[in-house]
Amino acid sequence: MTDTSRDIATELLDAALMHVPFDGWSDTAFRAAIEELDISPTVAKGLFPRGAIDLATAFHRRGDDVMLQALRDHDLSGMRFRDQVAQAVRLRLETVEDKEAVRRGVTLFALPMHAAEGAKLIWGTADHIWTALGDTSDDINWYTKRVTLSGVYSSTVLYWLGDDSLDNQATWAFLERRIDDVMQVEQVKAQVRKAPGLGKLIKGADAFLTRVKPPKTRRTDLPGGWTVPR
Repeated sequence: MTDTSRDIATELLDAALMHVPFDGWSDTAFRAAIEELDISPTVAKGLFPRGAIDLATAFHRRGDDVMLQALRDHDLSGMRFRDQVAQAVRLRLETVEDKEAVRRGVTLFALPMHAAEGAKLIWGTADHIWTALGDTSDDINWYTKRVTLSGVYSSTVLYWLGDDSLDNQATWAFLERRIDDVMQVEQVKAQVRKAPGLGKLIKGADAFLTRVKPPKTRRTDLPGGWTVPR
């Protein structure tokens, strides 16, 4: 995108956000934003080919960008790694200025025809977090880390949407419990590897799984600017 098209895209998203609480991420909200900005529908469709679904995608990706900047501004060096992950998820939610826009997005991406899109967005957020925290895994762990964090993130979002506690304290406690659950699973896996008899079996499986590698290239030519493994 040129600087001009990027500015128009930002303006369209901001204008649409004024209507999302009432109309959801819908063509109605998309058309209203176009009319308010008095721009050509052709230009708008060129920036958001799929209309509202691309607007919702852009909103989510904007949150990821803000989170990444917040992570760069925070000193996490003195924190345990599990706490760094928790802090990243918390920062991602704290970047949200309009919880209702997220709620409407969850509703949109829960629809069968858009479920795959929502899964890609959540995977992208998990990938951003692991990459920002310096993940260097180059085997099956690259995938399992992102799958696990996607589950933690998505469940925390759903809890957060219904949380009315002071400063979202109940959500942060829920997040801590989810990460603790993940850590316990990892501890069990470590113990199984040491178990007599099972140890050799696990090592054999690990040797096979080390051949699985993360994607070396990514596509950025999908509608709405998706960035997913090829």
